[in-house]
Amino acid sequence: MAGLASALALGLALPALAASDLAPGDGSKVDNERLLPGVYPEGPVLGSSDGLREPYDPFFDVDWSVALRGTYTKATAGERFDVRIVPSVSLEHIGTRSAVNFDASAEIVRPHEGKAIDIGALRLGLQSGYTIDSVTRFNANGNFSLTQQTPGTPGVASNVAVAPETISGGADVALTRKFGRFNVSITGAAQRNIYGATTLNDGSVVGNSEQNYWALDSGLRIGFQATPIFEVFGQGGAGRDIFDYQTASAAVSANANDYTLKGGVTGRWNSVLEVTGSAGVGLRRFDVASVSDVVSQLYDAQVTFTPDPTLRMSAGFATIVTPPGPNGSGTTKVDYVATARAGYTVNSWLALRALADWNTARFEGSTNVESGYGYGLGADYKINAHTAVTADYDFDHTDSTVNGLQDAHRATMGITLSR
Repeated sequence: MAGLASALALGLALPALAASDLAPGDGSKVDNERLLPGVYPEGPVLGSSDGLREPYDPFFDVDWSVALRGTYTKATAGERFDVRIVPSVSLEHIGTRSAVNFDASAEIVRPHEGKAIDIGALRLGLQSGYTIDSVTRFNANGNFSLTQQTPGTPGVASNVAVAPETISGGADVALTRKFGRFNVSITGAAQRNIYGATTLNDGSVVGNSEQNYWALDSGLRIGFQATPIFEVFGQGGAGRDIFDYQTASAAVSANANDYTLKGGVTGRWNSVLEVTGSAGVGLRRFDVASVSDVVSQLYDAQVTFTPDPTLRMSAGFATIVTPPGPNGSGTTKVDYVATARAGYTVNSWLALRALADWNTARFEGSTNVESGYGYGLGADYKINAHTAVTADYDFDHTDSTVNGLQDAHRATMGITLSR
């Protein structure tokens, strides 16, 4: 009996003895290096957010950020200092055939000289796409924005105390299909634009409701892949602007139909260089025969150059034909706009950027004109995966018949916390 008891005790002890001889495990138990005395974990400060995703596969990938910025402005109208909080969030889903992205951002402004807190901007965007088959794709997008310009900045009259709020929202759809070397796209869009009242320095209020309108647009684009690099295309569009009220100045309806016809060519050299250029003509015809038609030359050009992952440069030129809006005059605004941007990633913690723009506009049915230009420089210094310090400087100059010459220098410093 004594021998049997000894053998049984030895048998029960063997598993424990064997376990004590195992090599260190995967770190999930007491062999984790963070629990061992005198051992400091490697990489106490995160340099990248690549490993911070959820351990499961959620339907949406979530990104968010909150920025705090202080802006000093020295303009023709005077000096001011504003503090802004800019929160933003993005949800993205990439499926086998579908892709959905939702983004939202706001700009909350606290002027230094006042106690009011204003919503300088609120933007919502939805982009979605679905691949029906190997040659057919459907896209649907939505947008909403609420913006308000800051008094004393270029483009806002010197007698304006509170600039009008601009609310815009709409949706657009597109269906694209390939037929061999041809591709055909059909588009449709609806947009609503609402303008609030303008408050002048003397306390009077000027309404802008006569500028509220619906914009309905449709388009057809046909492209032909002439070579592996060059695609020749033609596109036409038809739209209608429907105003809520007739204009008080002319006592007539401002409803109009828009027609466009353009042709152009696109060249793509791998992912390094892409160039697109087109030209055409636009016709804006009003319902009221007494209002003259507006015929405009349409130009559009885009250049994107990315020689390597650290450098990206782009430039563009476009013709924009729209109703004049609350700050305009006449029946139609024909605006020619040029832009240029450059971004350079110096290393993993420093990024530089620069931009420039130029525009000139005429107002059909009025002798008023306006023009302007601007440029800016900026830098982002990444402290760690979640924190970055930003610095920006920009200059704006406008010259208009109504407001005269206006300049503004702006310097902005801020910090951004992100997921």
